[in-house]
Amino acid sequence: MGWLEALVLGLVQGLTEFLPISSSAHQSIVGHFFGGEDVGAAFTAITQLGTEAAVIIYFRRDIWLIIKNWTLALIGRIPRDDLEARLGWLVILGSVPIVVLGVLFQDAIDHALRNLWITAAMLAGFGLIIGVVDHFARNVRPLESLTWQHGIAYGIAQALALIPGVSRSGATITAGLAMGYQRVAAAKYAFLLAIPAVVGSGFFKLADISVDPVEPAWGPIVLATVVSFVTGYAVIAWLLHYVSTHNFMPFVIYRIALAALVVVLLLTGVLEPLAQLSPAQLP
Repeated sequence: MGWLEALVLGLVQGLTEFLPISSSAHQSIVGHFFGGEDVGAAFTAITQLGTEAAVIIYFRRDIWLIIKNWTLALIGRIPRDDLEARLGWLVILGSVPIVVLGVLFQDAIDHALRNLWITAAMLAGFGLIIGVVDHFARNVRPLESLTWQHGIAYGIAQALALIPGVSRSGATITAGLAMGYQRVAAAKYAFLLAIPAVVGSGFFKLADISVDPVEPAWGPIVLATVVSFVTGYAVIAWLLHYVSTHNFMPFVIYRIALAALVVVLLLTGVLEPLAQLSPAQLP
């Protein structure tokens, strides 16, 4: 991987991770134009460490309060039904589905599911779902009313993001809207819920490629991760402000337009459904 490719992919990751348009889909599509090689699930997972670092810093006060109260509730120092303590348990519980499914279907996630026909179908299909749910959403429930059942539903929705084109934020925010939560509340919880799964996946892939016989391009990987952090932080602030007064229709239109473009490029042979893997990505 060259420095220019790393810079572009870092920008793509930072700009798309938190928007409901699928960062993994964009990484896969853009990566096809750099020598025809798929950047791979490992590169995507590692650069997501940059965007999750942005989440941790942006929500540092909320995260610290959740960790502190969860610990205090665990040892009986404060009531177990404390809001932040309950959020801590719900984040843990909601992370289970994506961890279990990620381990069980790791090979498919790394290879077969990165087919651009699947990506295009998910971009368009799930885009329509986002549009319909957002149109009929009640937007009344605050995050404080989050229940155990809804926490599990959030987690199941997040697991759908293992398929490129779905979008982690898109799936979790849509689940929140379907359950009646306010857009800002749904978006905020989507960010918090993603931290354990994304950070865990990133470090798992980091350890995986560090022992690969083919030396990874550490310099470009670090550059892409840093760039994704800077741009991701700005996108978080913008998105939370945007969803407080706007709906998700522009993202729905964008997803469908991008899906149509990908289909045209596939039919004309400009893109291949599965780009060739680099030596480091071969099973």
